[in-house]
Amino acid sequence: MFQQQKISSEAKVIQVQFAPWDKIYNFNSDSHKLKTSDQVIVKTELGIEIGEIIGIKSIENFKAIKELKPILRKANLSDIEKVNFRNKNRAETLKTCRNLIKKYNLPAKLIDVKFSFDGGRITFAFTAPERIDFRNLVKELTGIFHKSIRLQQIGVREEAKIMGGIGPCGRELCCLKFLKNLGNISTDFIFDQQLNHRGAERLSGSCGRLYCCLAYNEPMYKELANNLPALGSIIKTEKGKGKVVGRNILKQTIKVEIDNGNFIEIPFKK
Repeated sequence: MFQQQKISSEAKVIQVQFAPWDKIYNFNSDSHKLKTSDQVIVKTELGIEIGEIIGIKSIENFKAIKELKPILRKANLSDIEKVNFRNKNRAETLKTCRNLIKKYNLPAKLIDVKFSFDGGRITFAFTAPERIDFRNLVKELTGIFHKSIRLQQIGVREEAKIMGGIGPCGRELCCLKFLKNLGNISTDFIFDQQLNHRGAERLSGSCGRLYCCLAYNEPMYKELANNLPALGSIIKTEKGKGKVVGRNILKQTIKVEIDNGNFIEIPFKK
């Protein structure tokens, strides 16, 4: 009978990423010596791998944790040297793959390559507008490198994180500088932050997607919006009853239509 792995009350959920464009995976560790940005060795479904810790959360922050694989150990100098040795061939490997993509006339843009820690696998990250038949490409890459070949499609946000650049604020892109988990940026944020008059194209970064900084501001706007009465609600003012027809979330004011058809803007406090 299968027994679920027991996780001690002192266990931590360790969030690990194997490449800047890869997903974030959760692992279990009882060690209190691990910290964000540490390189760690873990066992995955594909084999032994090295990754970077991008976050550490207590187990109570997760509603349901069935089973987490453990962190095997913190990476040592020998592990880092092994990774650096394999990365010496990175430029040549990318060049080989790009030439083959051109040879087969595939509508794909190669972004990055990742060598597995155990040396048995090479993963190529790419962007593409549609699904692509990579069978011939994989077959030839396997013959050249004598490794297991994986092709992983990534989004334009992940591409920007790899390529880098300068944002409209004049600073280095957040996703390159410090933002590990890109998360989801919803168009609802534009309306919540009363920016819909600007248009989505003026709120898009170098990747062509909505600014990640919209997510930073969202909790503040939500909190401030909760302080104001809803649109359409009836309130009492010094000039009589009126209907709320507009809200300025940052100024914490509301626009009210008075019974006589006039409009007033007033500060609002609960």
